Amino acid sequence: MRIDIRGQGFSLTAPLLDHVQRRLRFALTRSGDRIKRVVVRLGNCSGPRAGEEKFCRMLLYLEHAPPVLIEDAGADLFAVIDRAAERAGRNVAKHVDRLRENVRLALPQPCAPLPNGAFDLSDS
Repeated sequence: MRIDIRGQGFSLTAPLLDHVQRRLRFALTRSGDRIKRVVVRLGNCSGPRAGEEKFCRMLLYLEHAPPVLIEDAGADLFAVIDRAAERAGRNVAKHVDRLRENVRLALPQPCAPLPNGAFDLSDS
């Protein structure tokens, strides 16, 4: 899984980069083999009413599934990253479980065995 982290409007510090990677790897451990790439954008919300809010936008590219977009905003960037990573883990797990269920339903189901003394007429 490749993680691409970029900041918009401020420079990224080593502790911030480490925090993002650690939280994402922890949250996505269960489904990590199904994730090709994660793009993380961190920045300040623009606009006069946004105040000092920071945002975190995560775009997760999965194998055999559409991308998952997670967005969160708040005053504390570390808390915003924590919430977004947790939501990303839940949403990706849900997508992977649905994909597994769809594959399971598409597989041919074995036939029930014939009772003793019965013979199969389809061979005749």
